[in-house]
Amino acid sequence: MSEREKLKRQVFEAVEAYCSAAHDFSFDSTAPIVRLHEPTFSADEINAALDCMLTTQVTMGTKVKVFEKSFCAPFGHRNGVMSNSGSSANLLAIAALANPDARDALRPGDEVIVPALSWSTTVWPLVQLGLVPVIVDVDPKTLNIETNALERAIGPKTRGVMIVHVYGNPCDMDAISTICDNHELVLIEDCCEALGASFGGSPVGAFGRFGTFSFYFSHHMTTLEGGITIAQGADDAELMRILRAHGWIREVEDQEHWRRRYPNIHPRFLFVNLGYNLRATELQGAMGMVQLPKLDGYVSARRTSAQWLLDRLERHAELLQLQSETAGGYHSWFGFPITVSSNAPFDVDDITTALNKKGIETRPIICGNIARQPGLQMYPHRVYGDLTHSDAVMARGFSFGNHQDIDRVASAYIADAIDEFVEAL
Repeated sequence: MSEREKLKRQVFEAVEAYCSAAHDFSFDSTAPIVRLHEPTFSADEINAALDCMLTTQVTMGTKVKVFEKSFCAPFGHRNGVMSNSGSSANLLAIAALANPDARDALRPGDEVIVPALSWSTTVWPLVQLGLVPVIVDVDPKTLNIETNALERAIGPKTRGVMIVHVYGNPCDMDAISTICDNHELVLIEDCCEALGASFGGSPVGAFGRFGTFSFYFSHHMTTLEGGITIAQGADDAELMRILRAHGWIREVEDQEHWRRRYPNIHPRFLFVNLGYNLRATELQGAMGMVQLPKLDGYVSARRTSAQWLLDRLERHAELLQLQSETAGGYHSWFGFPITVSSNAPFDVDDITTALNKKGIETRPIICGNIARQPGLQMYPHRVYGDLTHSDAVMARGFSFGNHQDIDRVASAYIADAIDEFVEAL
C-alpha cells in the first residue's frame, strides 16, 4: 500500500470512529424526541463522498452515470437522468416535454391537470414553460388525485396529467392510465415522496412517459440534494441530458449523430438546444451507490411502523382521519399524515402544539391546497370544482415523522401522546 493510500485509510478510519461515537439516531425514551427525519447516511456515505473530494474528481462524471444505471436496474426503468434535486427532476421532465425538439411536444397554453394537494415544484415547471395547471381535488382517504374529478376536468386544451403519489401512497394507476389512454393525454408521475412504492406490482414512475424522484436529505434515501427523472423513451432521455447541462451534447449517448450534423463546430462546445445547469455531482453519485442497497430496509421499517400506528390510532377514527393505502398499492410512507375531523372538539393547532410539547415534531401536509397559495394567483391556471377535500387537508391536516429510526417504542410514544391529548379533552 502506498503512503498516499495509507493516509487515506487513516482518514476513513477516523471518520468511521467519529460516526461510531456520534451517530446514534435511535429513539431515546429517557430524552424523547421524535424528529420528522433522522439521517440515513453515516460513515460509509461520508467516506464515499470524501473519496471524491480527495481525488478532486467532483463534477458530474462516471459515478453519476453508474448511479443512474444502478438506480434503474432493480425497478426495470429504461432510462434515468440524474439532476441536482427532485425539483430539478420535475423541471427536466416538463422542459423536455415542452421542448420544440420533443416528440408530440406540449405548447404554451396547453393544460396539464395536477392535484391540489401537491408540492410547489410540481406546479412551477408547468408555469415556467407556459403551460396552464388545472387544479383538481383529492380523495380524502388516500390523499391522491380523485380520478372522477380528473376525468371531468379534461377540456379541449388539456394535453397532460401530472400526478403526485402523496406521502408514498401510489395513485390508482389502473384508472389514471385508462383515462390518459382514452383521452390521449401524456402522463407524468411525481414520485418524489414515493421511492419504493408500487402499484399492481409495478414501481411508481413506470406508468408515465416521465417519472421523477427526489434524494433530498429527508427522503427515503439521500444524496443530500439530488433527483432523477425516469423516461420511457430513449429520445426523451437524450433530450433531458442536453437540457440538463447548457444545451450541449457532452452527456448524450449518441454524440456521433450531432457531430455528423454539425461537423464544423467543436463537439465539446456544441450547443444544440437551450439548457440549464442542473447537474448532479460525483459526490452525490457516490453517496447514492452506498444508499441504494439500504433502500428496501428503510421502506420496510416505514411500513412496519405505519401499520402499527394505523392499528393503534384506529380508536380515534371519529376524530382523526388516517391515510388509507390505495387498493392494489404498496405504500412507502414518506411520513404519517392525519386530518383532524371537522366535528372534532379541537383544531389542528391544539393537537400539534400538544405533540410538539412532547418532543414530537409535526408539519403541514405538503403545501396544502396549491390553488390557495398566493404565488399561483400570479399566473394563468384553472380550478375544477370546489376543492373541498384539499381545503380540509390544508386547514386541518398535519403529519409527523415515519422514518427508519422510529421503532416500536417511538411509535408507542407517539400513540400514547395522542391518547393523552384526546383523553384530556
